[in-house]
Amino acid sequence: MTVLVTGGAGFIGSHLVDALVARGEEVLVVDDLSSGSQRNLNPRAEFEMIDIRSEQAARLIRERGPRAICHLAAQVSVSRSVREPLLDADVNVAGTLNLVVAAAEVGCRFVFASTGGAIYGAAKRIPTPEDEPAWPVSPYGIGKLAAEHYLHGFREQAGLSYAALRYANVYGPRQDPHGEAGVVAIFSRALIDGRTPTIHGPGTDTRDYVFVGDIVAANLAALESDRAGHYNIGSGVQTDVNTLLERIAAALGVEARAEHGPPRAGDVRASALDAGLAERELGWRPLVTLEEGLRETAEWFKG
Repeated sequence: MTVLVTGGAGFIGSHLVDALVARGEEVLVVDDLSSGSQRNLNPRAEFEMIDIRSEQAARLIRERGPRAICHLAAQVSVSRSVREPLLDADVNVAGTLNLVVAAAEVGCRFVFASTGGAIYGAAKRIPTPEDEPAWPVSPYGIGKLAAEHYLHGFREQAGLSYAALRYANVYGPRQDPHGEAGVVAIFSRALIDGRTPTIHGPGTDTRDYVFVGDIVAANLAALESDRAGHYNIGSGVQTDVNTLLERIAAALGVEARAEHGPPRAGDVRASALDAGLAERELGWRPLVTLEEGLRETAEWFKG
């Protein structure tokens, strides 16, 4: 039976599609190409250019009856969600709910790409476990949390099988360096081009960086599990932005340089995720160190 991947022409989604195809799965990609690229599409996967908010997307699920949906299509920028909260809610809440309703009707597994850093807000415990109160401060985090609550409600009312994966800051090959999300890609492209990247604030904010290959492995583990709930997917290690820039520059073999601008609204000051629950219940843990992942990412950007 088919695995449907929304956002399968995007950064994370295309890597997941490649892994599913390599395993011999029949894969159907749904993407409106608003941020994804046809260059990322696996030629062995079926592709439908559809907006997740449309009736066409829901009808496709009902007609094809996939065994599972991996939902990665989203508005991914925290700063854009602050500027355009209605758009963010339309895509990340209404769009997700459109798919969830259809998924519950056909009885398929639903694996949802949520967020860790944005969903907990100013967490008191770092690394942050799943039982930390979730008080997101950006529309992006609020929307992802709302989608998780819909998933829980549909499990209680309709028996929907789901897992919400709360990603840390994902990086790796194919990440878009021209958007507002994805600091590793943005810094890498700027340094290669000889431009000076901008750090928002003093550069002391910390994030938990997880390689895209580990994110793919988490999705595969969640697909094959019958466990329900939300799971942190991260390394548990904090890295500040200044240090990250130095490590990216070292991986690229260039000088580390940056200019500092004002902090961005909606950004949290510190974030790292405790992924112990994912290890215990899904059998997942990160395998790629930041140094290893940055080397592989640097080679891709240089190539």
